Amino acid sequence: MGTAIAQSISTNVDEIYLYARRRKVIDEIKRNRVNSEYYPAIKLSDKIIPINNFSQMPNLDAIFFCVPSSSTREVARELEGQNVYGDIIISTAKGIEYPSLKRMSQIISEEIELSPVIFSGPTFANEIVLNLPTAATIASKNANDLKILKNILATDNFIVDMCKDEVGTEMCGVIKNINAIAYGICEGMNVNENAKFAMLTKGFNETIEIVTKMGGCPETVHKYCGFGDLILTSTSNRSRNRTMGLLYGQKIIIDEKSTGVVFEGKKSIRAINDICETLDIDNIIVEFVHNVVVLSESPKMAFRRMWEKLRE
Repeated sequence: MGTAIAQSISTNVDEIYLYARRRKVIDEIKRNRVNSEYYPAIKLSDKIIPINNFSQMPNLDAIFFCVPSSSTREVARELEGQNVYGDIIISTAKGIEYPSLKRMSQIISEEIELSPVIFSGPTFANEIVLNLPTAATIASKNANDLKILKNILATDNFIVDMCKDEVGTEMCGVIKNINAIAYGICEGMNVNENAKFAMLTKGFNETIEIVTKMGGCPETVHKYCGFGDLILTSTSNRSRNRTMGLLYGQKIIIDEKSTGVVFEGKKSIRAINDICETLDIDNIIVEFVHNVVVLSESPKMAFRRMWEKLRE
């Protein structure tokens, strides 16, 4: 995502510093203008300056956090320790820290003491980097930050929708992973189409309830960050969380440590389940996913129990 956003905004800005931990990635971009690990056929803009040391960066207009949710606190702490500053911080990770139940924006605020703008939506990185038509939601209570960020992001092919609902925008990006896993589990069990989309409808409505009870706006769930991301992540063959559900539905458990595959949705299941219990939300879809992935219940048994609750 970091490389994709850097390439996308290169038409709007003068310089972009692209940070990577691994020296070989940086050296390759410097040498060939290519990040072969992700986009071997795409020549990156000459405006992109690859670095692997935060001390090489000047004070910046904006910093995009394009790291997995599990690394957000570590990277934020490292930035603060290196005295790297940006006028605007943008959070793109979609996850909840467990067991603290803190959103990524809350973690960044704790470590850097700056409230970030939330970036979320149906945004596969491999389409952004190709400048294919894309739309996303950005959220902040700071109208000036939103205006500046929209000028950075928006192109003829990139639509940017602004809103003030930070909580709702961020939580939509988390909850959609749970719904995508649920959809994938059903795919893995060869559940019929009618049932899958009935379940997805229930998941959409339950997302509204969770967002509202957490202090967000129900209307946000109808935006790109809500409905759009929910449908993309649940139904696309390229969705990691749908794939994760598919494997669980087939009773295939992969070893994430040995494969290096990171499914951010899995890390959010316990957190969202705890949030639902704390807020007294009877969330059928979250419970279904939690029973299969966390409690290792039979997918077929868990589905039948979920379906019975849908009938009530």
